[in-house]
Amino acid sequence: MISNRRGAFVAAIATLALGLSACGGDGGNADDAGDKNAPIKIGIIADLTGGTGDVGAPYNEGMLAYIDYRNAKGGVADHKIEPLSNDYAYEVPKAEQLYKQYVNDGVVAVQGWGTGDTEALHTKVASDELPFMSGSFAESLTDPKEAPYNFVVAPTYSDQMRIALNWISEDAGGKAEVAVFHNDSPFGQAPVADGEAWIKEKSLDLGYKAYPMPKGANYVGLLSQAQSQGAKYVVIQNVASPAAQVAKDIKAQGLDMKIVCLNWCGNELFITTAGADAAEGHMLIQPFAPISAEKEGHKELTEYLESKNEDPATKGTSWVQGWMVMHVMAEGMEKAAESGEIEGPAIREALETMGGIDTGGVVGDGTVEFTKESHRGSTSAGIYQAKDGKMVEIEAGATP
Repeated sequence: MISNRRGAFVAAIATLALGLSACGGDGGNADDAGDKNAPIKIGIIADLTGGTGDVGAPYNEGMLAYIDYRNAKGGVADHKIEPLSNDYAYEVPKAEQLYKQYVNDGVVAVQGWGTGDTEALHTKVASDELPFMSGSFAESLTDPKEAPYNFVVAPTYSDQMRIALNWISEDAGGKAEVAVFHNDSPFGQAPVADGEAWIKEKSLDLGYKAYPMPKGANYVGLLSQAQSQGAKYVVIQNVASPAAQVAKDIKAQGLDMKIVCLNWCGNELFITTAGADAAEGHMLIQPFAPISAEKEGHKELTEYLESKNEDPATKGTSWVQGWMVMHVMAEGMEKAAESGEIEGPAIREALETMGGIDTGGVVGDGTVEFTKESHRGSTSAGIYQAKDGKMVEIEAGATP
């Protein structure tokens, strides 16, 4: 029943996006001469069917839902947002192709997805002066001197790793061996070296070894290697499905190991895919509060879902992430409109100078704020534990 509802919702959003595109035509952008209410085109590079599609698809759904919600409220400064959303199946060349297409279509900003493609595009983004947010929270994207048009809404993967290592050190009473299982990609590798550096910087008594996760039916072999290391903790930098398989394998093997999932497996999908028994007790570092946490910032999205006859309880944290990242971009565009220009440089200037963007407690400590010196929007995340099939908040706003 849930899948049918989601299918109907996605179909409705797709129809909306197509309708907006038809209305916009080739010249339908916010600064078009002679049309003060022309739609604002946003390019969206989404993974719906690729290696991270388990979390990429709901993220995209949440983003499109926010656009639908915002447009129903009048859009941005009386301009409707026109989403140009396409699946790139987690293939960098396809992302680059879509980006070129979006530039030709006259977008004013881009919402991307993966670390590999976001990093590959950052110089083009800077040259084209197009603000770019994505599902990647790689630390390399936060320095305006290196990536002047990239903005990272949540704590970086490296900050999440630092939070995880601090928690492990405290939980273990000081000394422990840590295995890091990671996606074999730029996304997976992003926080690995910074985690090792953090252990040295803070003089933590933690052993630390990284293991790329192969594609396969299970991770028994990888867990055997971690056992040989003496690891009692497994930090996972991957999406939910493979992380859930690790939890199943730990349960099946009767191993005394605790998983600490970072962002993209620190969610309800990890718990439901692993099963409540296998997921029980494992830890989740999650910068975006799930709907079950009932933060003030969830009110708008739950009211929107209920207006569409959708049950908010069926929407996971990845969906919330998409909604909130689009919210932050839209707020930047709204501020830019005050200068009379909803275009790349003005949006960048607005995001860097407008101060904190309130998320009602949903992202980190509740506020996302960029400056001219840093495009790191937040440094804090929630620490959750899987208990009885649910994400239970252990600590809110944890920082490195």
